[in-house]
Amino acid sequence: MLVFVPYYPHFPGTETHIHYKNHYEAVFCYEGEGEVETLADGKIWPIKAGDIYLLDQHDEHLLRGKEKGMTVACVFTPPITGNEVHQEDGSYAAPE
Repeated sequence: MLVFVPYYPHFPGTETHIHYKNHYEAVFCYEGEGEVETLADGKIWPIKAGDIYLLDQHDEHLLRGKEKGMTVACVFTPPITGNEVHQEDGSYAAPE
């Protein structure tokens, strides 16, 4: 089962630390520009409207909104409820 999160803005100049240890996530950028940095290797991947990215190794990463920010749609497996809060390490808790 997959869950779609329809709206997730990344505001200009913001940086979000993410590390989905218990979930896989596919992300579609439908507005704006940003970048994702994978922390294990320091690679930076530009993201613009129309791009999709998937980190398939539970990669710890930073997501940054560029000058105008960006808006993304996310799909998670296992599904999330929408009430999750990022923990201090950037992850969501494992599903019960």
